Amino acid sequence: MVYKPESRYPSQRSYVLKIRSDAGPGALAGRLENVVTGVRREFVSGAELLDWIATDLAAHADEQSADASGT
Repeated sequence: MVYKPESRYPSQRSYVLKIRSDAGPGALAGRLENVVTGVRREFVSGAELLDWIATDLAAHADEQSADASGT
């Protein structure tokens, strides 16, 4: 068995998703919080929710690249 030091589901990619009480299938709205950083963002559509997750993941990837290069 090969030990992998990195988890397939790292904590940096853990989120708390809260859906507003007045949200519906055609009007998704709520708040997303990154568990590790504590950064919160409200969203008013599914597209906005996915955009925020993509932005957060890209920022984390940039941080890993900078750490790997030593800058």
